[in-house]
Amino acid sequence: MLKILMAASEVNPFAKTGGLADVLGSLPAALMEQDADVRVIMPKYGTIPSNLKSRFIHKGYIYVNVGYRNQYCGVEQTQYNGITFYFIDNEYYFMRQGLYGYEDEAERFAFFCKAVLDAIPHLGFIPDVLHCHDWQTGMIPVILEANYRDTEPYKYIQTVFTIHNLKYQGVFSIPLVKDFFSLDDSWFTDDKLEFHGGAGYLKGGLVYSRLLTTVSKTYAEEIQNPFYGEKLDGLLSARKDDLYGIINGIDYNEYDPGNDSLIVKRYDIDHLKDKSVNKAELQLELNLPVRNDVPMIGLISRLVDQKGLDLIAYVLDELLREDIQFVVLGTGDYKYEMMFREAEDRYPNKMSANIMFDSTLAHRIYASCDLFLMPSLYEPCGLGQMIAMRYGTLPVVRETGGLKDTVTPYNDMNGKGTGFTFQSINAHDMLYSIKRALGIYKYKEVWRNIQKEAMKCDYSWNNSASEYMKVYYKAVRQKFEL
Repeated sequence: MLKILMAASEVNPFAKTGGLADVLGSLPAALMEQDADVRVIMPKYGTIPSNLKSRFIHKGYIYVNVGYRNQYCGVEQTQYNGITFYFIDNEYYFMRQGLYGYEDEAERFAFFCKAVLDAIPHLGFIPDVLHCHDWQTGMIPVILEANYRDTEPYKYIQTVFTIHNLKYQGVFSIPLVKDFFSLDDSWFTDDKLEFHGGAGYLKGGLVYSRLLTTVSKTYAEEIQNPFYGEKLDGLLSARKDDLYGIINGIDYNEYDPGNDSLIVKRYDIDHLKDKSVNKAELQLELNLPVRNDVPMIGLISRLVDQKGLDLIAYVLDELLREDIQFVVLGTGDYKYEMMFREAEDRYPNKMSANIMFDSTLAHRIYASCDLFLMPSLYEPCGLGQMIAMRYGTLPVVRETGGLKDTVTPYNDMNGKGTGFTFQSINAHDMLYSIKRALGIYKYKEVWRNIQKEAMKCDYSWNNSASEYMKVYYKAVRQKFEL
């Protein structure tokens, strides 16, 4: 049985700010079904819910060197849904409000990277593969090669590194990183850690990991060119034979319209008429006119420029002059929050701006809307479009990253497709795709067939887990070929 240890800075349900936590909350269980022994290690944050923290077992403690500092490191353990989770405990670094955004991020995650490796002999579990996620774990493969590789039990541990979003890289000053990891100048050249005058944690993971993955095939291709590559496109192109795009899955237990306790009326592919009950109830809840004939468009998103909100801003009034309802849920940049709030003031019967995050409301939007808008400038994977299709809500997306890989554009000639797409970063191309969808919405039989095609898609974790297992076995096999 292959033994996998995943290292990450956030894991659902213990700590979450975004999609990384969702991946780490679901992928391990899917891999266990592929006959792997998968465990996860993460920081013990002060924000972990007390009902979960009360089940932690203290395994012991060690001391971890961070430069000249010798820091306490507790190691705790729990079981959740059949998966073993380990927690790195240091109150100075992790007993804080929120997970990120502190001035000492370089030191906090230097400690975490070193603690993961130092803790391995004390876990009672020596992994075949150490799978690191995003920049917060990027220095683990570096220091494994620098300081641990020639000693037991580290000799045969192979590394895989996953890019969830290349934009976030963890770049810090070279003197700081030299100090925290006790590395000499030879590690800070442009073919190693140096990155435009600083030192990149994520770059370290890309250079020193045995194999690399990212969260969709298209994104794996996109990040090899300058527009998407965040100044790492040359390195990623050089390692293209070691880079694999594996689409994320969604939790089919949490997102199941036939068994969703958060929606008003459950339904499935054979009872799509019941979807309209959810729509009517959501219209009542949001003070919109109760009309089944009007197409309802949903948007659930962080309100930031990456999500294509400037495209929406450019044509929002033109869109709202159509016979539609537009429901928005999310928080983010003030200018986008105000854009939607002001649009609600102008079009109270068409626009509902919910500037918050509410899981129940999110489920109800997925279950109620007819269309789901994701016009992202870039989207490594995206989960919203897959969840929407699961609920028979047809996505309108820009063809980038995981959006391109998961949404098949509707073809009038053969009647096939699962949504509507556009290619250019152009507001009127987006608007044209929405208007095309609104035109097709009038033909109920055609619309119902597209809904059914979308709901038949399998974006569970099973297929993705199989692809990850191939990568793991290749990483392990390569150690005998070097």
